Amino acid sequence: MTKELNAIEKVLGKGEKPVTAVIGGSKVSSKITIIENMLSAVDNLVIGGGMAFTFIKALGGAIGDSLVEEDKMDLALDILKKARAHNVEVFLPIDVVIADEFNNDANTKLVDIYEIPEGWMGLDSGPKSQVRIHDVIVNSRTILWNGPLGVFEMPSFAGGTIALGESIAEATRLGAFSLVGGGDSVAFVKQNNYEDKVSYVSTGGGAMLESLEGLELPGVAAITH
Repeated sequence: MTKELNAIEKVLGKGEKPVTAVIGGSKVSSKITIIENMLSAVDNLVIGGGMAFTFIKALGGAIGDSLVEEDKMDLALDILKKARAHNVEVFLPIDVVIADEFNNDANTKLVDIYEIPEGWMGLDSGPKSQVRIHDVIVNSRTILWNGPLGVFEMPSFAGGTIALGESIAEATRLGAFSLVGGGDSVAFVKQNNYEDKVSYVSTGGGAMLESLEGLELPGVAAITH
């Protein structure tokens, strides 16, 4: 538990700058509190995965049939506004691999993320996005990774998450501290043998996420007070 707490503290409180948080996964609603709590600690915020489409639509983009939380679009704009107020640079995907159905064998295209046609859905980050994220990651000294950048369970849409794993592994080799937390990210790291290529893989699951949200956990309070 001490290792877990130290890893979280290293990201939120004592991380060597620049500090970058990569937040992915499907829904903004499950990550709002984490993002808001981290804005005072990070220099860069990379937003990817399905949750990115809520931001893109809120910014006026056409997202086709991609996953979106219509009722969270104002919140997405509010997060971007708060990030600017904290001088946090936000990186959203710029290109995306789209498919005509949610299936590994679906037809696919590569398009600008603001120009997804009707009947198509974004399922993975594209190569331009991957290069942009790579540049941010390898120039970071402290990295938190929570959530995949695509539907990595399907090989056709795993490229963005694999590229991110490689970028974080490279940054770690260059001396950065990297913390991976959250069920999907941890599953990906274990399945693809990245455990020894990052600094720390959280075993805390939901408890780690609650710590990142700024909640005090009873077990931690008992130890620290």
